[in-house]
Amino acid sequence: MTKILAINGSYRNDGVTDQVIEIMAEVMQTAGAEVEIILLREYPIEFCLNCRVCTQKPGEAPGECVQHDGMQKLIDKIEKADGYIFASPTNFGSVTAVFKRFMERLVVYGYWPWGMIAPKDRKANGPKKKAVLVSSCAAPGIMGRLFFSTIKELKMTAKTIGADTVGVLFTGMIAQEEHPKLPDAIKRKAQNLAKKLVS
Repeated sequence: MTKILAINGSYRNDGVTDQVIEIMAEVMQTAGAEVEIILLREYPIEFCLNCRVCTQKPGEAPGECVQHDGMQKLIDKIEKADGYIFASPTNFGSVTAVFKRFMERLVVYGYWPWGMIAPKDRKANGPKKKAVLVSSCAAPGIMGRLFFSTIKELKMTAKTIGADTVGVLFTGMIAQEEHPKLPDAIKRKAQNLAKKLVS
């Protein structure tokens, strides 16, 4: 059975990001996939300490963090998944703070012993999995994609864990209503991307 892991960096219950992921999950489950959704707003992840202990041991397997929170369990889920949804609305021009905290803890995917100028990506030469990226912003969608760094950061996340981005859903103008509902066009795109992720 195909396993899909969705990592959601939104702060709002039932906001645009939650709605998109729920639609995608329904499509993928109907197709026979196992889908797990991680809400970073509820997940116990501490800030990276920049100690680099996790980067010292060579090999393709992620390093081990010195902190004993929920991140190791999440890394295990990432390793076992066949595909991913990485999602974050745009806050101040980039991913949310909780998603950024998660991103920084992905340093375990780098091999960076002391004395080496820059890290090496542990997953650079391994088989690639699939990822779909989901984001939104208050500005028109085209402006969000051109001037904000959210999609770039989500792509970096996918690349770090060894996944190729196979689709992006970016919704603009989402701040017009307190409780926004997805337009039918966005729902259809979410459904199509979900099919692409499990095909």
